[in-house]
Amino acid sequence: MDSRRKFISSVATGIAGSLAPQQVLGANERVRLGIIGIGARGTEIVRDALACPNTEMVAFADVYTRRLEDAKALAPNAKTYLDHRYLLEDRNIDAVLIATPQHLHAEHFCAALDAGKHVYQEKTMAFTVEHAKRMRAAWQKVEGKRAVQIGHQGVSSGTMADAQSMLAAGRMGRITMVESHMFRNTPHSKPQWSRPTYPDMTPENVLWKSFLGEAPQRDFDANRFINWRFFWDYSGGNFYENMCHQLAFWYKALNLQIPKAVTTTGGVYLWKDGREVPDTMNVSMEHPEEILFTWASGFGNSFLGAAEHVLGDEGTIHKSQQIRYKPQKENRPKDEEVLGSSRTAPQAHMQNFLDGIRLNKPANCPVELGFRVSIACRMAVESYRQGRAIRWDAAKEEMI
Repeated sequence: MDSRRKFISSVATGIAGSLAPQQVLGANERVRLGIIGIGARGTEIVRDALACPNTEMVAFADVYTRRLEDAKALAPNAKTYLDHRYLLEDRNIDAVLIATPQHLHAEHFCAALDAGKHVYQEKTMAFTVEHAKRMRAAWQKVEGKRAVQIGHQGVSSGTMADAQSMLAAGRMGRITMVESHMFRNTPHSKPQWSRPTYPDMTPENVLWKSFLGEAPQRDFDANRFINWRFFWDYSGGNFYENMCHQLAFWYKALNLQIPKAVTTTGGVYLWKDGREVPDTMNVSMEHPEEILFTWASGFGNSFLGAAEHVLGDEGTIHKSQQIRYKPQKENRPKDEEVLGSSRTAPQAHMQNFLDGIRLNKPANCPVELGFRVSIACRMAVESYRQGRAIRWDAAKEEMI
């Protein structure tokens, strides 16, 4: 593969003229998969999919030729496309995995559903409030006919089953707060998320306009392309990379709704490498259930790691590598500690998606959960960028 031009000419003759309805798959039939966005995370979810029984990768789409070359190692016989629209016109594809930068999620998600595909959408589901509404509307048109899974894989874990069991036991009392955090560190020479540019990252080998999508139009910039997580045009920063997972877990377990108000503070305190998104941050989210959800994160020290504490006046649930319940002796003096023990099945989240296709099983992370998490994350971003609290008008579904 020498160039974008050669690549496009090699697929142009195979474009389907019209879309056929998707067939209903039996319980043991092979699911034929394509993916839009075969970077690092895309490669991980492809491996998850291929590890599940009766799956086949039949097509890859990415705007960068190098990634399509590398993808051949995963499925040598799969078709490759620089333009994702060619992939969506392929009648042989039952379901599409989407692992593109966050600003492109709505475009690819809606197009995939319109093309009659089942969809696994990597987190965070939506980039903006408008995108979230657009994606929800696209889903509502095909609800009950298409399987959709949002990629917050923690909700399919054994830890989720343990959390739900602990909460259902009625030993927490009145829950008023969830404290959460996620801290990392890297060597001085390796800034968090930083990726090198390569000589072949040129307009000849990258469909730059496709990468930009609805973002502001700019001249080609290899650094912005490969390090898109640094820039607000394409990324929600660590709010969208990691806070979203911790929110999704407890939003599901506690059925929390979109926050009434969100306040974010922080800054680029450590990595002065041109990134716009903060490397140190603190978020406070006030929920209508009268629960305060806080999240702190930083890229300069890993001592605290990642954990959450659900605080009730009769008990505490602590979740990190394991999950455990500890009673508040003031109100439950005779109660004992409980340690979670449920195992997570291999590729549980991806298997749940495939079971939705074959068996019509409900998604562990449905669109409505992805919607709530997306809005909370967007509120955190807007609070940081505007330097004020952001409120949510639930009736109008608008940030104020």
